[in-house]
Amino acid sequence: MSQYEPNLNMYERERILLESIKNNLNLHHNALLKLIVPEFMAKTTFEKTRNALLEKEIISVQRKGNMKFYHPTENYEQKSQQHIEQNTNNSFHDLKLQVKRLDTDYPHKDVDEKITIAKSLLKNLLQTDNGFTVLDSAKNPKKTLYRDEHLMIQQLIHRVFEVIRHDKDFEIIFPSIVSYLGIAMPKNSLD
Repeated sequence: MSQYEPNLNMYERERILLESIKNNLNLHHNALLKLIVPEFMAKTTFEKTRNALLEKEIISVQRKGNMKFYHPTENYEQKSQQHIEQNTNNSFHDLKLQVKRLDTDYPHKDVDEKITIAKSLLKNLLQTDNGFTVLDSAKNPKKTLYRDEHLMIQQLIHRVFEVIRHDKDFEIIFPSIVSYLGIAMPKNSLD
């Protein structure tokens, strides 16, 4: 399985747990556990799934005495959009600094490090651009609100390729980078 493919079992378990919580808001932790385990998942899987939902802030926990009750997070759509926006902006500013340092740092690395750095930068730049695309779509699908950011990412990608192009190990690095990018690029639908 590729690292880009979702783990469908994990999402299915999250859906089951979230639906059970929504349909049984009055059930405390142990009662919810009895409802789900062992029919849908094991106890350890339940705990991991619950922790994942809490970490993603999809659900929240409320204590009453010594009992825990779970509830879907209010305004989750708005909160998740704010979270995406914050992470995307932080990533964007961090990547600008990383690419800026390439001129001084990159030439002094060995070939494997150069390939790893370039792959990581390109992957993160493409993911950040995807973040801005999701935000554009969520906020106003008829306008590109993050036009400047998209353009800057395009320029940063160009800069990464310029650094690679002018590197003494270009002939070794470039094919690895192109091969790596093949994973993220659209495929011919006629194949």
